[in-house]
Amino acid sequence: MSHTPHTHKHYPDGEQHAHPHDRPGGHNAEHDHHHDHSHHHHDHGVPTTQNRLIIALVVTFGFAFVELAGGFWSGSLALISDAGHMMTDSAALLLALIANLIGQRPANAAKSYGYARAELIGALINSLTMIALVVWIIVEAVQRLLHPEPVNGLGVMVIAVIGLLVNVISAWQLSHDHDNLNSRAALIHVLGDLLGSVAAIAAGAVIYYTGWKPIDPILSIAVSLLILRSTWALLKQSTHLLMEGVPDGVNLDQVGNDISATPGVVELHDLHVWSIGGKRNALSAHLIIKDPTEWPRLILLLSEMLEQKYHIDHVTLQPAWVSEHEGENVPMIRITH
Repeated sequence: MSHTPHTHKHYPDGEQHAHPHDRPGGHNAEHDHHHDHSHHHHDHGVPTTQNRLIIALVVTFGFAFVELAGGFWSGSLALISDAGHMMTDSAALLLALIANLIGQRPANAAKSYGYARAELIGALINSLTMIALVVWIIVEAVQRLLHPEPVNGLGVMVIAVIGLLVNVISAWQLSHDHDNLNSRAALIHVLGDLLGSVAAIAAGAVIYYTGWKPIDPILSIAVSLLILRSTWALLKQSTHLLMEGVPDGVNLDQVGNDISATPGVVELHDLHVWSIGGKRNALSAHLIIKDPTEWPRLILLLSEMLEQKYHIDHVTLQPAWVSEHEGENVPMIRITH
């Protein structure tokens, strides 16, 4: 198998960038563009991503005010930080909901791929806001360690238990969309709240039974570091996809080997695989083929293989073949100057 990601040496000057979008079916299509536009499936009776986000948003936003008031009343940083989590979660869920709505808009003349990447942008923004929140909580916790303040342990436990139940409901709703990066970003926010509620319960119990106040900021720092780890991973993934990186679960070398091993393909060049957004992956490549008359069959064979094996449903392949008389690679349409 031979595939070099950025080589254009196999075409005469001026020929490699002509891309008329003709359908396969003849020799006069320089490259063939095969993709399926039916990407929206609605299962009646099954909550959609949009509905799950709305439920999680209403539940989280409603309780955030209760927990914030309880935190100031009890003097607990664990509760206040958890309320802060829930406030940012509400903003994160709202952002995820807006991104989901924008992402469903169809393609147009200005956005030929549609708006699916709005969800990736939403995931990126949510990751950055979560990192900022973690930094604030850690700074506040260090100040509490240096200057302890009185905390109502029993009040903390009661409010935190209710908060835990609220977060469990929200997390359960969002966990059904684990393949959606936007929903995963919102879920990490909610899981951060869930951990915060557990920490607040533990802190309240320790303070109530022992009176040891440093446990409150210590547990706040511990939870924040756990959240930071997940948030950092999500930030790396969303940035990677926005930079046209190869999607997770797709091995570029293996894709190239499978294309090159297809009967009728001589060489493969300029192979690119990227994520359009959501679950949609795209591929483009230049191929040298043996017989131009076999191209209609070959494009269908390759498209089916790529979709079934790698979930790549937007395939653009530009073929050329070796001319017996001229000894050079000939594109499907010869461009003359």
